[in-house]
Amino acid sequence: MEYINRTMEKTLDEYIGKYPIIMITGPRQVGKTTLLNYLKNTKKNKLNYVTLDDVFLRTQAKEDPELFLRTYETPLIIDEFQYAPELLSYMKIVVDKARQNEMFGSKKKTGTLYYLTGSQVFQTMKNISESLSGRVGIFDLFAFSDRELNKLEEKVFLPKIDLLKAKEPKKRLSTLKIYERIIKGSYPDVHYGNKIPVESYYSNYIRTYIERDVRELVNIKNENKFIKFISSMAARTGGEFNASSVGAEVGIDSKTANDWVSILKNTGIVYLLQPYSNNNVSRAVKKQKLYFMDTGLACYLTGYTDASILEKSAYSGAIFETYVISEIIKSYTNNGIDPRKHLYFYRDSNQKEIDLLVINNNIIYPVEIKKSSNPGYTAIKNFNVLDKFTMEKGNGIVLCLCSEIFAIDENNYYVPIEYI
Repeated sequence: MEYINRTMEKTLDEYIGKYPIIMITGPRQVGKTTLLNYLKNTKKNKLNYVTLDDVFLRTQAKEDPELFLRTYETPLIIDEFQYAPELLSYMKIVVDKARQNEMFGSKKKTGTLYYLTGSQVFQTMKNISESLSGRVGIFDLFAFSDRELNKLEEKVFLPKIDLLKAKEPKKRLSTLKIYERIIKGSYPDVHYGNKIPVESYYSNYIRTYIERDVRELVNIKNENKFIKFISSMAARTGGEFNASSVGAEVGIDSKTANDWVSILKNTGIVYLLQPYSNNNVSRAVKKQKLYFMDTGLACYLTGYTDASILEKSAYSGAIFETYVISEIIKSYTNNGIDPRKHLYFYRDSNQKEIDLLVINNNIIYPVEIKKSSNPGYTAIKNFNVLDKFTMEKGNGIVLCLCSEIFAIDENNYYVPIEYI
């Protein structure tokens, strides 16, 4: 099997040794364990490894966490850490003792003692933030980005036009090939190794996800209803999340819909993009936009298996936007940056909408996403709403299927999606 390098490797290199504990979270089967095993086999310093998928070790970690940590020498990788949150308080003791020794004893640097992976962020994050504040670096890993699959350098996506012009674009694909990529998705097992057939892979993925993640988080009495719910979410990708509407369709109340979407969010299946608002934007909507983080999973759940049919369908625009947004989000998380501080969308009660707002260094950049090679001037018609914002306005871009970067006017540009 070929190992495909991850952008996260460089990110971790920057933080290893600075945080006593490093945690990598993200959906199941995106390569968290593979990434840490790569580090284990390439780093000069030996890394020990244990997985709590092993029921015996999991029981030991839960029933006697202090003995468990004494058994394994640091630095230690603990895979599937979410199964034994009881370890947290004892890790804190180990870290604090190592820090005291660094300051007052042998002066030996603490370094990074524990590397944790977890797919159930919903269950562990609160405990981690309370128990390990200032001691843990948390990084989100999703499935492959296109730049990783194309073995290209991946930096944070910024719409600043001079940065985009200096960037190496991905290989240009036909529209049909783009939709084939969308249907295939980004998970490692459909791209390398045995290259499991897409439909079979996602069928098994949903079964595993419900059995090993969802049931750990909530008591779902009707599994078929949850599958109907996640399928309804997939059909709504790229749109605003409305708990009442979804609940009415699935046959659950709005509280349950909100609880279930939180599970999808906190296990990395979906991302909720926040609306931008401030004191000068009184008419802005409050609902969040929902995006699946893997288009292959969304297509499977909505029943699309043929790229040519998908391209011509009513779903094609929403799934294309989902593909673009998810790639942009990955560019942030892969570089260790929280996208929630930089990425927003805009919509107001007058139905004026901008697909994406990127904020960097207090400059705001408007971005539209169009499944067209020549979207026309109307694509930027709402960019002027930014004039009433308090921060500086940067250039605007329309991410589309054009063949090269070219100007719409003096401050707005068409940009091929290959520059994401």
